[in-house]
Amino acid sequence: MPGYDVEFLGLPAPAPTVAVPTIQLDYLHFSVAFRPDRRLAAVTAVNIHGGLLIEIERTRVVWLLDPRVPVIEQAGPELYINNDFDRGHLVRRRDPGWGTQATALTANNDTFHYPNAAPQAAHFNQSKLLWAGLEDYLLEHAATFEQRLAVFTAPVLDPADPFYRGVQIPRRFWKIAAWIAQSELAATGYVLDQTDLIDPILAADALVAGAEPPPLGAYRTFQVPLIDIADAAGVQMPELIVADVLQPALASTAAAGTAPWIELTSLDDIRL
Repeated sequence: MPGYDVEFLGLPAPAPTVAVPTIQLDYLHFSVAFRPDRRLAAVTAVNIHGGLLIEIERTRVVWLLDPRVPVIEQAGPELYINNDFDRGHLVRRRDPGWGTQATALTANNDTFHYPNAAPQAAHFNQSKLLWAGLEDYLLEHAATFEQRLAVFTAPVLDPADPFYRGVQIPRRFWKIAAWIAQSELAATGYVLDQTDLIDPILAADALVAGAEPPPLGAYRTFQVPLIDIADAAGVQMPELIVADVLQPALASTAAAGTAPWIELTSLDDIRL
């Protein structure tokens, strides 16, 4: 079925929505709600079938602009030339790769469209530490237990994000995983902060030739209440917030933003 399937888990799991105008882009097994004013995705949603995953060998795949969106409204190849920004997959290429071999290959290739990319500091995007490790953990958990997952990922599109080559660069990203536990919807969310990684990249453009760029900082990953993601990213997701596995912690606080964020230093810190 093309695009994200709300009923895929067996219970409704609607993707988060935003109040600003977006362009709905359906690909195989996933969808992108694209914000042309920011030239980036506001929300991505993918169905993962752990029992039918097929490993597609990574080959040199060309990133493509999506013909359904005007070229000028997409953050295309010019954003990523001669700097330390990577084309960071929002829906990872492995996640929608399930079904038949041909279907998995098509879904894999669909992820290489610019609306599914966001500028991520190379150290963050290429690292096998926490954020990438978290993504692998979710996928491997689905495969091991032949589980179905719905995963939602996007940048936090803050109006105060810095401009670079005509695009505002997001400092933070969020990810939510949803599944069925004991016949009920369950969900959990994460935020990654790459501020200390991207500031040196932005500063490098202002350096005189031959000057040493400032050192790269660290990135930080947190497991957070979904209501905090909704507030920071400006998304609506009432069904997922009710299903939040951190809800008991949130219920003991007075307001959004006061529940503790769990900084993840290893995958053992994750609460499911």
